[in-house]
Formats: sequence, C-alpha cells, structure tokens
Amino acid sequence: MTQTVAFTKGHGTGNDFVIVPDVDGALHLSDAQVAALCDRRFGIGADGTLRVVRSAALPEGAATADAEWFMDYRNADGSAAEMCGNGIRVFAKYLVETGLADIDAAPLRIGTRAGTKTVTRSDLGFEVDLGLFAIDESDVVVRARDLDVARPGVGIDLGNPHVVVALGSDTELDRLDLTVRPQLNPEPRHGANIEFVVPADPLVRHGVGAIRMRVFERGVGETLSCGTGVAASALAVRHWAGSAAPDHWSVEVPGGTLGVRVIDEQDGAHVLLSGPATLVYSGEIALA
Repeated sequence: MTQTVAFTKGHGTGNDFVIVPDVDGALHLSDAQVAALCDRRFGIGADGTLRVVRSAALPEGAATADAEWFMDYRNADGSAAEMCGNGIRVFAKYLVETGLADIDAAPLRIGTRAGTKTVTRSDLGFEVDLGLFAIDESDVVVRARDLDVARPGVGIDLGNPHVVVALGSDTELDRLDLTVRPQLNPEPRHGANIEFVVPADPLVRHGVGAIRMRVFERGVGETLSCGTGVAASALAVRHWAGSAAPDHWSVEVPGGTLGVRVIDEQDGAHVLLSGPATLVYSGEIALA
C-alpha cells in the first residue's frame, strides 16, 4: 500500500530539506520513509525533513504551546533531532510564502525539540535567535581521516550537541576526508555534530570575526552547511580568542556565508544566526 505525500524542496546555503505539510499532525512517517524521501538516488534527496505541524497537534508541542507551528525535524537517516539552524529559516520561509504566518506583522515563534525559537527578517534573509548556549571544556579528542594527528575539541551545547576543532590552515581543512565519520574520545552519549574551523588572517576586520568551517552532521554525514554548527564554530573561536573577541562573525561554509552575533538578554547571552532560505520546487511523491 502506498500513500501520496505533498512536499516542497528547500535549502539554506546548500543544507537541503524536504518540507512536508501536515498541519493537523495526521501523517506518521517511519524512519525508513524519511530515509527514502532523503535518498539522493532513489528519493527526492535531502539532508533531512521538516514536517510543518501545529504545536497543539503533537506531544512534543506541549512544551512549545507559545508557538503555533512546530518544526518536526528529522535527519536523513530518520532520527529525530533537537534543532536545525538552516532548517528553521527554511521552515520560516515556507510558512511566510504559503500564508501560514506573517513575519512582517510580528516576530515568528517556532516550536522545536530545543524549545521555542524566534525568527525575524534580516539583511541576509532570516535571523533566528538560537537562545542560550553552554561551553564545555572537558577534554574531547577528535580523529578524522587525513588529519595527521588527533586534535582537541571543545563542546558547545545549543540545544543540540557540537564538538568544534580548530585547524591550522585552509590546506588542512580542505584535505579532510569527511566521507568517514570522525571519531570522538570520549564519545558523547547522544553523539554530536563535529565542526572543523580555520580562523581568517587577520581574525577580525572592522569589528567582525571571520572563519571557515566544514561539518559532519550527526545522522547525516558531511553537509554543505549546518546552521547550529556555524553558530557553535563562531562561539568556539570567540571563546578561544578571549575577552577582546568580537560579538559579530562571518562564517564561510561550502554552501555560502552565514552571519552570527551574540547579544546580552535578561537571562544571559544569546547567539543569533542569519542567512538565506530558498524554496526550490513543490510536488507529490508516493511512499510505500
């Protein structure tokens, strides 16, 4: 038996998604069906799926009752993930373009497994407040193919887990083979996204820090971009740079450039991510 599913393909700096509208929460996709949608040879092809559903229509939405819409994000292997910085901008773009939300009337609040996030327009497209973050300096050693020796990494928690590793040159970054998952020691209980970064020289121009980054996403593999990974990378380099580090960052990934800024709020420092969001095409697909 097959079912026909409507979808829209979208991406944020090359980090691509299959958007599935399911406003009343009636659709239940198995891990295998999500993986089939994301398969780049036999399906639509994507790094993950974004199910558009009302918070009131699913159990996870009880924690985000202040947001009408919930971004049910699944990785390409079907596993559920807490947050996606590129995905939430694409999700916002879809809500706005389909008339489900009016971001110009008020900031758009979107529910995720990492809590409610607020999205506004920005010069780069859309900006999301990722909220509070935590830096974990516990020793983590990272090994990757074509990296000559293991390197230390710093943990960054943005509601989803990251380990960021500093490299010494663009050559080191470019020669990394991320077709194989890097190894972490110790291995985090729930895994982690792993980012490799190279600071620009000079690091800061006109008050803006600049870095390059590549990422191996948990449950996906290497992607052209990772929004929360971009934010984590900027936060790690800002942490290493010390008290004189800027609060504004430009991060170059294989799929483009994103902006990161850190602002002080009543509950502490928040990190915000800005960048483009593109809807490519819409259609229907039959799923077994």
